[in-house]
Formats: sequence, C-alpha cells, structure tokens
Amino acid sequence: MQLTARQESLSAEARSYVAREIAPYADAWDQRQAVPDTAVSGFAAQGYLGALVPREHGGAGLDAVSFGLLNEAIGRGCSSMRSLLTVHSMVVHAVTRWGGERQRAEWLPRLATGESVGAFGLSEQDAGSDAGRLSTTAERLPGGGYRLSGGKKWTTFGQRADVFLVFARLEGQITAFLVGRETPGLEVVPVTGMLGTRASLLAELRLDDCRVPDDALVGRPGFGLTAVATSALDIGRYSVAWGCVGLLAACADASMAHAGERVQFGKPLAEHQLVRRMIADMVTDTAAARLLCLRAGRLKDARDPETVNATWMAKYFASVKAFRAAADTVQIFGAAGCAEGHPAQRMLRDAKIMEIIEGSTEVQQDYLAQAALREHAV
Repeated sequence: MQLTARQESLSAEARSYVAREIAPYADAWDQRQAVPDTAVSGFAAQGYLGALVPREHGGAGLDAVSFGLLNEAIGRGCSSMRSLLTVHSMVVHAVTRWGGERQRAEWLPRLATGESVGAFGLSEQDAGSDAGRLSTTAERLPGGGYRLSGGKKWTTFGQRADVFLVFARLEGQITAFLVGRETPGLEVVPVTGMLGTRASLLAELRLDDCRVPDDALVGRPGFGLTAVATSALDIGRYSVAWGCVGLLAACADASMAHAGERVQFGKPLAEHQLVRRMIADMVTDTAAARLLCLRAGRLKDARDPETVNATWMAKYFASVKAFRAAADTVQIFGAAGCAEGHPAQRMLRDAKIMEIIEGSTEVQQDYLAQAALREHAV
C-alpha cells in the first residue's frame, strides 16, 4: 500500500528522532521504571502529543495512517514511550469528539503542546476486560457538580498526567469525567514492579470525596462506556497495533545483527537453518502486521465503520506475532538475552503486555470469531 510523500516524510523524521532520543535510553528507563520529564518534554516539543489534536486547537491533526506510522516508529524504540502517545491520544480523541465547547477550548491546546498530559482512568482491580463491572461511583451534588468515589488501577502515565478521563457509575449508568490532577480528593499512587512497559509510570488513582464541577462531564450521562470509552479504546487499540509493528521490526533488527556476528559451531548463527526460520517469520510477520494496520488506518480515514473490525484484527495479529518474535529474539541471543538490562529481555516483557492491554488476546479472538460468524450467517 503506497504512502503519500507527507506520510513517508513524517515516518522518516519520527524514525530519526527515535534513533537519537529514545532507543538509546530505553533499557535505562526500563531499569529505572520511569521515563524522565526531559524525555516527555522533548517528545512534546516534536509535536507528537498533538498528533490527533485538530489544527484549529493547535495540534497536528494527523490522518489515521500518519498517526499509525508515528506509533510504529516510537514502538520500535520503546514501548513505554509509545504508551504515552497511546493514552494521551485516547484522552484527546474523547475530548475532541465528546467534550463540550468549553472543554475543547480549555484542554485541547494544552494537550497539543504537552503543557498537559492526559491519562485514561477505566481499569479497576476487579474490572479489567469486563469494564461493565466497574465500581467507581459518581453522585450528583445538590449545589451542582459531582462527587467521585472509588479507584482506578493500572493507569498508564498516571504518575505524570495532569488530567484524567475517569469513568464512574452515575445513577447506575457509566459516565465519563475529566478530573484534573490537583482536584481535592484525588490521590495518585505509583505502581511499580510490573512485568513490562516498566517505564510507563503506572499509577493507582484513589478518589475519596473527589468533587468536580458540572462541566467535568464528558458527553452525556450514561454515554461513558458505549460511546466515550468505546471510541477512545478503538484509538488505543489502533495505536498499540502499530506499536507492535515497531516492536516486531526491532526484534528482527536485533536478531539479524546478532545472528550475523555470533559464531557457533564454526559459523555465524545466520547460517544455521533454524535461526533463519525464526528470522524469516519475524520479517514476514512484520510485513503482514503492517499491512493489516495500514488497512485499518485507511478505513479510518475513509470513515468506514469496517475499521473497527479491521483494528481488532490488526491488534490481535500484531500483538501475538510480536510476542513470538520477542521470544525468538531471546532464543537467538541465548543467556545474554535473558539478562537484566538486555534489550531482548525488555522486548519480551513488553511484548507480553501487548497481548493484554487494549483487549486481551482471548477477548479479541472471541470478538473476531463472533464477527466472522455473523457475516457468514448473512
């Protein structure tokens, strides 16, 4: 699928930036379990946080394919850094599509420049893939506004975010709210020791008598899950799928470089047939995943509703293949690839996370099978 000159240019610029400013530091960030503020500021200065912000609000207003290529480039260097783009863009999308005029005027320019970083507050301890079970509540206050009570877990970049898109039950219906970091009653607690994407500054949000004004409401009451979260999660799933393409490419790059240098049994690993088989799978899966992502992006740009199914398929395929590629990369590096601080170990741990976030592999398999069976019945 041919890219436009602008898309080619954006992709090349992003790859160059990642090679200079992200990839060389990914292992150190992983070990420190944090992306430094300087990296976030540099990322914002490139305009990447404004990727999906409309131009009238100071953003880049990228088309879907260009946004995907940006995620691929960043995912090739560091999955934790790509996760910043994912969750921030989910908040941007929600405010752009469902926010009121005042919300868009207040938040979109700040989200575009990185003055404010957004994070997504949906998952809870007992409500992960089954978002309909969330227990955080919102209560209308007699004098106006709402009181939020409960908690959110696994909030990506929650330690760094300035505004959270929080989902809560209002009169039994799931509803979305924008909650600023400095809102009284909101406590942000760091979450560390995770398996992968360790530098993505995860946090737990604790909401105790957390009061927000009327204009914190995003969309209408009851629109939280069926509209706001669903559309934002589609953007997140698309971002992760492209990030997995980058991760696949990184695995292939590392494996081919090592296989060409490492000599075993009198010849380079690259001359051993079973190693070649692993490399063949990596490059083939990378190409196939990229094509699936391009299809999903082109359908998004055409506003074709089929993009939803295409995005599920792209994310499912890319994440499963990324984990297999990362496992083979560790295999090719051997004991060295198992060591703390080695890129192969980091990529394996990150790839496992990709099979869980924005729809687990099993949820995606179930969804795709149901969609195929419905189409077959017709």
